[in-house]
Amino acid sequence: MTTTSRRALLGVGLAGGAGALAGCTSGRDPAPAGDTPSTSASTSAAAMPGRGDLDVPDFDPRDWSSVRDQFPLPTDRAQFAAFVLSPHTAQVSAAIDHHRARLDTDTEAALLEGQALEEAVRRAAASYAGGSPGQFALTDSTTTGISLMYGGLDLAPGDEVLTTTHDFYSTEAALRLLALRTGAGLRPTTLYDDPATATVDQLTSRLADAVTDRTRVVAVTWVHSGTGVRLPITEIAAVVAEANRDRSGSERIRFCVDGVHGFAAVDVDLPDLGCDFLAAGTHKWLFGPRGTGVLWGRDWQPLTELIPTFSGPGEAQRMTPGGYHDFEHRWALSEAFAFHERIGRDRVVARTVEQASALKEGLAEVDGIRVVTPRDPEVSAGIVCVDVRGMLPADAVAALREQGVVASATPYRQSYLRLGPSIVTSPEEVDAAVQAVSGLV
Repeated sequence: MTTTSRRALLGVGLAGGAGALAGCTSGRDPAPAGDTPSTSASTSAAAMPGRGDLDVPDFDPRDWSSVRDQFPLPTDRAQFAAFVLSPHTAQVSAAIDHHRARLDTDTEAALLEGQALEEAVRRAAASYAGGSPGQFALTDSTTTGISLMYGGLDLAPGDEVLTTTHDFYSTEAALRLLALRTGAGLRPTTLYDDPATATVDQLTSRLADAVTDRTRVVAVTWVHSGTGVRLPITEIAAVVAEANRDRSGSERIRFCVDGVHGFAAVDVDLPDLGCDFLAAGTHKWLFGPRGTGVLWGRDWQPLTELIPTFSGPGEAQRMTPGGYHDFEHRWALSEAFAFHERIGRDRVVARTVEQASALKEGLAEVDGIRVVTPRDPEVSAGIVCVDVRGMLPADAVAALREQGVVASATPYRQSYLRLGPSIVTSPEEVDAAVQAVSGLV
């Protein structure tokens, strides 16, 4: 069979499942604010095509111990590195197993429902993160989303991409390839000298000062994984909007964000951020299936797709790379969004911020420990980076593991010990972590 006929056949098969979604609702009912999350079953999950007799484990979203019990992580260790590559909840694992079994026993029937299952994921993403389902392309990782975001932009020699000196390798490499392809120039700027003292005004004003008449793209990272600094995206978006006030067409600035360590760690709807595009893996703070991600676009028109899609008609579908993927993981992403919605996005974020703040406050009192991450929650999220006097970060990670605390080291030239409290940790474990880190000096 030729590639063309194979693609056409798959397209016909996937399109056949789209109608099955027509009467479905979009995602779980959002949890009310405060401490009264919804305990109702997922309306979208119940009607999801291909879900059949999927038995999703229940839990009490009002009880943090019950939430923690949904993760298979051993309880004899405090898990402050779970955000690096997420463990699967019982709900996500059940969905993966269900979809895998369908693919194993009747691949054709499963693929016939594939497009409808992807649409269910988009609806769940929009219900959780705001916007419309058509604003969510599905990817395999943050790196894939970043590549689609920057690789799809149309620039010309003389145009300029304003970026920063604080970004991850994937952004740096994707922008290098963008410059190589288009002839545009790259101009990195430094937004802070000491991360611990970074402020909203400093971060915003430094970026504003770096914008020029040649700037066509502003490329930033929401939360810096090497320091824990969180950029004020809405304030930066206002800077971009002001610069765009008298621009039109190809002169307009596109505001692009690597959002992975802010997505599910900051309580905000994506459209309210003010950026044009945001890429995020969903196997970080959302604790979604490994190998999944989203690319959100306010308007897809400025981007050209890089990989042919298998996802059917539509702009978000156009930007969703085709080919055969780990479909059981992609389709199970709906359960990850539903899990967070049952708890309440605001409660999940508040739990993370509360613990991160306690961790920073506790460690700041220890002689020989320098807290690198700002204490202000307005410029930080879940990541807490510290410098342990006289000890390499990798050695600190090993020493903490012996004490039952799982941490990580930042993979940069300037490396720090890094801890990420979340819904898989508790205030008691934060206290234990403070004691353990204190014992390293």
